[in-house]
Amino acid sequence: MDDATLCTIGALAERTGLSVKTIRFYSDTGIVPPTEHSPAGYRLYDTHAMARLELVRTLRALDIDLATVRAILAREVSLREVAAAHADALDVQIRTLRLRRAVLRAVAERESNPEEMELMNELINLSESERHRLVHDFVDETFGAVDANPAVVELLRSSMPDLPADPTTEQVTAWMDLVELVRDETFRAAVRRMAEYQARERAAGDDTGLHHDLTEAVRDEVTRALAAGIDPGAAAARPILDRLSTRYAETFGRPDDSALRSWILERLEVADDPRVARYWQLVSTVNDWPAPADLGPVFGWFAVALRESHRGGGSEPAHDAPLRP
Repeated sequence: MDDATLCTIGALAERTGLSVKTIRFYSDTGIVPPTEHSPAGYRLYDTHAMARLELVRTLRALDIDLATVRAILAREVSLREVAAAHADALDVQIRTLRLRRAVLRAVAERESNPEEMELMNELINLSESERHRLVHDFVDETFGAVDANPAVVELLRSSMPDLPADPTTEQVTAWMDLVELVRDETFRAAVRRMAEYQARERAAGDDTGLHHDLTEAVRDEVTRALAAGIDPGAAAARPILDRLSTRYAETFGRPDDSALRSWILERLEVADDPRVARYWQLVSTVNDWPAPADLGPVFGWFAVALRESHRGGGSEPAHDAPLRP
């Protein structure tokens, strides 16, 4: 059909695949008016009308409302602006659908009850700032108004849980467990006690940094001891304990004596809560970070070795001590 050829509404419907009723509606509303009318009063359309109709069909297929379609055709707004706006809206819809899919898969996997499913759906749809606020509230309550280790506080605030646009079932579950953990009053109280201990240490002039190198030294020494099957109360553990005690003395500028070992043990016992390690495991899962090493057995062995060095013999079960020294 060239520009000089006109076709009826029936022929136009056949060419475009739209119904006569739809084309008549677009015609009556002025969106795609007929090019002219036949002597008998029938609507006739040329190639320009057909192209306009094809554009309308495409825009409507993209879920663009008629008022916007009309504005585009009247050149009141540009197609580029409308396309960009709708693409942004679709991004939001796609993320919402992905989150819903993740929730449903997690519900099926966990065999959740209706109450948990409702809570999961609520938590998964929080904005990024709302998710961060949950963690900031936790940090504010546990470390607020306490001159604790600033490096720990900064680490907590900078390690926010950020669910991806298309989270896995594991990430959704980890997010749920993380929210439950930071809302747990007993966990908050335990972390508060750690913060208060750090504040007392700082007030006494002690260094309360993170000391990654020292943590690595403890991990390396004790991991070898565990691999060798060395009991923390055995004589073979004493050289290991001596080396670690010397490393602590050098790091903190203290005499390498029994008082130092008592102080190290106190630090380990204050940090003796496996839920801290659980917190970092959950954050890492949500953020798709490498899983942090489980140092519970390492510091547990170290703590028992310190107790046995005071007692002079015997042994007792190890405790988890996931915090860095």
